[in-house]
Amino acid sequence: MIALKLAYSTNGYQNMTLTNAVSEIGKTGYQGVEILADTPHAFPPSTNANWVKDLKYELDKYQLEVSNINGNTVAGFFFDPTGEPTFEPSICNADKQKRSKRIAYTKACIDMAVELEAKNISITSGMCLPGNPPNQALIQLVESLKEIMEYAEAKQINVGIEYEPGLLVENGRELLEVIDLVGSDRLGANLDLGHAEVIGENLPELLSNFKNRIWNLHMEDIAYQKHYHLIPGDGTMDFDSIFRVLNEIEYDGFVTVELYTYSHDPIYASKRSYEFLERYINISI
Repeated sequence: MIALKLAYSTNGYQNMTLTNAVSEIGKTGYQGVEILADTPHAFPPSTNANWVKDLKYELDKYQLEVSNINGNTVAGFFFDPTGEPTFEPSICNADKQKRSKRIAYTKACIDMAVELEAKNISITSGMCLPGNPPNQALIQLVESLKEIMEYAEAKQINVGIEYEPGLLVENGRELLEVIDLVGSDRLGANLDLGHAEVIGENLPELLSNFKNRIWNLHMEDIAYQKHYHLIPGDGTMDFDSIFRVLNEIEYDGFVTVELYTYSHDPIYASKRSYEFLERYINISI
């Protein structure tokens, strides 16, 4: 029997304020919400911003848990965001000052997790920019993560790395290696199954390999390994197989739907996603 909970990421509601997004997600019936720690929602991450009180009110009103603090992108550092994922400044950047800037932001995400009673945050490795080859970037990544994890451990917050095609850490094998290099029990995966599908990973094997290191699951559908997030059920992913393995490994965390591609019509996307996925919640497969 799977004891999962469904959440929806506010990065799919970027045409609304954070509190309105949370309200709509609660109305749909989700049990959790992922908070985007970026513009236009919670950037910079803060525990005393004027929106925190209103956010807590909405969370309490709809009895929503915070499935994750999403610190993957930082478009808020730029005056003119493009709408595309912005991974810089990253924690693998060759420039120490830029790495320090991202580390400070990540620590603020950890503080926000404590404030909102979330168990985890998510981050990415960043990209290998010109002049920063992978072997060098990996050293800088591990160094940054050790500082971040020391802070996270003190705050009792888990940190999940989300890998993605084109980043320094872009598959499950590489993420497991990084986890081993850093050596923290609180470092794991914010596992985006759509990303794994795009690069052709065996999803049942992947889930089994990570097992107790999955802090949050990002869920969307993918069609024919093209990296475009679709409403679950609209692509070619095998959800029966995915949820069967989740049952086998006894994953009892959040399945967080991530559909920033539908920010033009988020209520439609969130409702359809819920209708498709609710059949897998608390049902033995």
